[in-house]
Amino acid sequence: MPAKSGAQQKAAGAALAAKRGDMPKSKLRGASKQMVESMSEKELDKMASTKRKGKPEHAAKH
Repeated sequence: MPAKSGAQQKAAGAALAAKRGDMPKSKLRGASKQMVESMSEKELDKMASTKRKGKPEHAAKH
């Protein structure tokens, strides 16, 4: 699933780094903390690698 906003992509990137062991999980906050527990490495990689062009920084709430 591709990221819907720049903020979501950044959170996925941080969660992916923690899942791979590149940064400690204790450094995660907010959405990235939830993502690391609920998503697989493959899902996080797909979300973090989304192109940012044309994406808003924050997604609109419905």
